[in-house]
Amino acid sequence: MASSMATSALPETAPPAVARASRGVAIAGVVAIVLIGLNLRAGITGASALLHDLQQVLGYGPLVAAIIPSVPTLCFAVAGAATSWLTRLLGLEKAILLSLVLLAAGLLVRGIPSTGMLLAGTVVGMSGLAICNVAMPSFIRVHFAHRTSLMTALYTVTMTTGATVVAVLIVPVAQQLGSPSAGVGAIGFLALGACLGFLPIALHAHRNAPAVKAGRVSPWPLLRTRTGALITLGFTVQALLAYAVLSWFPYMLVTLGLSASEGGLMFGLMQLVSVPAGMVLVAIGSRPRMQRTAFYLATVTMAAGVLSMLVLPVVWAPLTAVLLGFGLGIFPLVMVMISRSGRTTAETTALSTVAQSAGYLLATLGPFGMGLLHSATGSWTLPLVLLLAVALGQIAVGHLLTARAKVPRRTEPQPAGEGHR
Repeated sequence: MASSMATSALPETAPPAVARASRGVAIAGVVAIVLIGLNLRAGITGASALLHDLQQVLGYGPLVAAIIPSVPTLCFAVAGAATSWLTRLLGLEKAILLSLVLLAAGLLVRGIPSTGMLLAGTVVGMSGLAICNVAMPSFIRVHFAHRTSLMTALYTVTMTTGATVVAVLIVPVAQQLGSPSAGVGAIGFLALGACLGFLPIALHAHRNAPAVKAGRVSPWPLLRTRTGALITLGFTVQALLAYAVLSWFPYMLVTLGLSASEGGLMFGLMQLVSVPAGMVLVAIGSRPRMQRTAFYLATVTMAAGVLSMLVLPVVWAPLTAVLLGFGLGIFPLVMVMISRSGRTTAETTALSTVAQSAGYLLATLGPFGMGLLHSATGSWTLPLVLLLAVALGQIAVGHLLTARAKVPRRTEPQPAGEGHR
């Protein structure tokens, strides 16, 4: 809140040179958010679209096939838990730069045609992605305190845009390169671009680092608070649904009769729909007393998408992709809630850490469980039935989250500059 007021007062109180530097840093920050957003799901969706081909070429069995889609959420839980410590040690911006280096290195290693390198590269890359995931709400709060909703929407839109483009193009690219491993490895060059784009921000932060270190807030006690528990629960359920769908949707379509290219196209359609869906849901949820409506739209649509996948023939895949894509738009709503939570940046980082670490750890049951159940039963029916139960549960979770969001409006005065946008 104080940082927001200081930022808005800059043109009146700062010398012109400082104001120009601040504007330059702000522009670089927006560019960095876009470049980072393009990478936040590209490495996951690229691998998902090629899972069937990778298994055929590399020859790994059903256990490894179930493990590979589960690695991202496990890394998000374990590596994400270290983000608060890492940001205190290095500083927020340098921690994000390190995460982008790990992401690029891991994705490039996946280009080596070996099951071991595929697993190792996924662990390294997704660990970097985990740190970046947790740190981004705090980065937005620090650099864009008066534009948290707008900047969160921007980076989630670019996230889904990057995922969409990669999902659509990755199969043709892999075919042109002659190897699915080369296809997933090529995504690493996109991450290299994010490293270069974020470097000016990290250098500026290093040159202007404050002499006093930021305060420390322990993440895990937040689980005992109502806010921490509800946000963690909401993040867990949406992450379980999202990564179960992101990991297996194109694979399911291929096993049900579509070609790899058609499955990638439907996967891209799902991601494409999630871009405007996230914008619409954030716009609705930002209005007074409309947040619950936004959550209902997202959660009910996700449940309808899972149900359609369960009962409709594969020729209805476009409808399923549209419904699931709209349901995936809930992610920006949850991230805006995290970015606006906490009285300080340290509290926001701590809340982001606990919500994403605990949430992703439990969310691993989604992709891993679906893979094992499919291998055990030879069918997608039981996995989809259980996923539908979770989707229905998300409706109740959204109700609780929005009830929590209304309490401060009734009992606490609105500080200046923090009204609804």
